[in-house]
Amino acid sequence: MSSLWWSLRLRREAASVPLARHLLLSSMEAAGVDPDVAYDMCLALSEACANAVEHGSAAGDLAGAYRVSAYLEGDRCRIEVADTGPGFPAGYDPVRCGNEAESGRGLHLIECLADHVRFCNRPGRGGAVVSFDKVLARRDGALLPAF
Repeated sequence: MSSLWWSLRLRREAASVPLARHLLLSSMEAAGVDPDVAYDMCLALSEACANAVEHGSAAGDLAGAYRVSAYLEGDRCRIEVADTGPGFPAGYDPVRCGNEAESGRGLHLIECLADHVRFCNRPGRGGAVVSFDKVLARRDGALLPAF
């Protein structure tokens, strides 16, 4: 079984978000992922990256970096975005907050687009981790063989 995996360490600036999105879209196109599914995952990735750019530093400045990893294996795609900020507040519920708060709607959108989502804090090191999975629909004629 073939698989595709990549990881990026990106600067916490808005210009980094399209780079991650482009790499994911290119990977999914090469793997023959249905364009609608690829679009959903790219939108979810954009929201997770935007969250890391905005909230991913304990100091509140734009210094630092965040990490994006993507795994395509079998009929699944898994994305993980990790930052070094203060993390999610205790008891944080993105579904509730996404409907009521002025911020947090992007995390709620990720929940709507992905099949499985996990929001957690990095133990010991600090920072938030957003990871999400999606079952992939594929088209015929892919450049890469089915995973």
